[in-house]
Amino acid sequence: MKALSLRLRVFLFFGLIAIAGVAIVLGALWFGYRRLGDPDALSAFSTVAIISTFGLLALATFVWRLFDENLSKPIEHLAAQFRVRAHAQVESAFDPEAAKYLGDLAPAACAIQEKLGEAAQVTAETVAQKTARLEHQRAQLLRILSDIPVAVIVASPDHQIVLYDGQAADLMAREAPLRLNGSVFDYLDEAALRDVLAKMHSDGAERRAVAIKGRSGAMYSGHLRRFDAGGGYTLMLEPLDPDAARPLVYDFDLLEKDQPGELDATNLRDLTYVVFDSETTGLDPDRDEVVQLGAVRVVNGKVIPAETFDTLVNPGRPIPPGATRVHRITDGMVAGAPPCHKACAEFHGFAQGAVIMAHNAPFDMAFLHRYSDDCGVRFDHPVLDTVHLSAIVFGGSAEHTLDAICDRLEVEIPSDLRHTALGDAMATARAFVAMLPILEARGLRSFRDIRCEAQKHSRILQVHG
Repeated sequence: MKALSLRLRVFLFFGLIAIAGVAIVLGALWFGYRRLGDPDALSAFSTVAIISTFGLLALATFVWRLFDENLSKPIEHLAAQFRVRAHAQVESAFDPEAAKYLGDLAPAACAIQEKLGEAAQVTAETVAQKTARLEHQRAQLLRILSDIPVAVIVASPDHQIVLYDGQAADLMAREAPLRLNGSVFDYLDEAALRDVLAKMHSDGAERRAVAIKGRSGAMYSGHLRRFDAGGGYTLMLEPLDPDAARPLVYDFDLLEKDQPGELDATNLRDLTYVVFDSETTGLDPDRDEVVQLGAVRVVNGKVIPAETFDTLVNPGRPIPPGATRVHRITDGMVAGAPPCHKACAEFHGFAQGAVIMAHNAPFDMAFLHRYSDDCGVRFDHPVLDTVHLSAIVFGGSAEHTLDAICDRLEVEIPSDLRHTALGDAMATARAFVAMLPILEARGLRSFRDIRCEAQKHSRILQVHG
């Protein structure tokens, strides 16, 4: 019974009462009829039995609906709000009106939140004072590192990228977009790089000049330095433009993470996600076309703003005025944009090795699957849907639009970015990151856990599709 939701348990409770009540009434009528011993009374007893049965069922249904609307749903809503405030740093106050039939529970929750908020503020101020100096030193170090006129890539012992700068991103663009937690071998020749590392290990060398061929055939020269006893290393390559901007993109926590094994058993935070959205000419994936694709990567439970995919798409047909009013994309804006199949192929490369995530994913994925034959790729990635995740966190009775989810999690969507593919993808990614600790607190830590729990809410997706 613990695996069942509160609303389902209450429904089963009233169902049991209704069935038991009907059974008692029918039993009593049958007993009375047998004691009476008058066959002519059967019709009257049958009529009473039918009326009593429907009356009891109607009464049980009516009372269950009252309990569901005024007790079960508010309790489910209140529990979700507790989790959001406990794990997603949401600070807005509880709405007592949402649980007005729960007695003093909602006011008590508001009082607890107020006291916890005061304590959290004091703690945050203390921590901020103690970490301000460290943050200042960190910012200075980043400025120094970003001024080094080389293209820098730092890789983990498993050859996964944990840091790169803007120079490296520009340099590797001819191979593929650089991405955190991506394999170095997606860009550089694996055999040559492994050979250099093996020789350095054999010689005990820490630094060596290298000339390595890329996957495209281009040659890259520079130095390789081993910096970790476990085999991590830094590649310092000659940049395309020494004077170009060099912002750093990094997550050193990836140095200590093992590479995921079986997908179902992998921790949610250990997976890499590509969260995407599309803007289209209409709402029919079989007949309409994509006019914009946008995506952002989530690595190690964090949104990576520097790793985005954003392109207009030429649908090969006029964009209906109704669609333009929603996403503000006109025929003139897409005139020089890549066609659907080319944009689809580029996005496939961006999403390599990742779990694809979207809000109402079946709609967006239907377009990608339709284009896949023309662009020669298969979108066989694992897929997660934030509609399902919202249903898991907030309950099936809540509203699961992107705006509603972001409001509950205090994720702001700037009005100028709403209904743009990248803007909605960024909002979806931030909502997912906010829901992640809530899911973990409920014991849903692996991909298998989420997949199994999401299957219970497939009907929600049909309603909100």
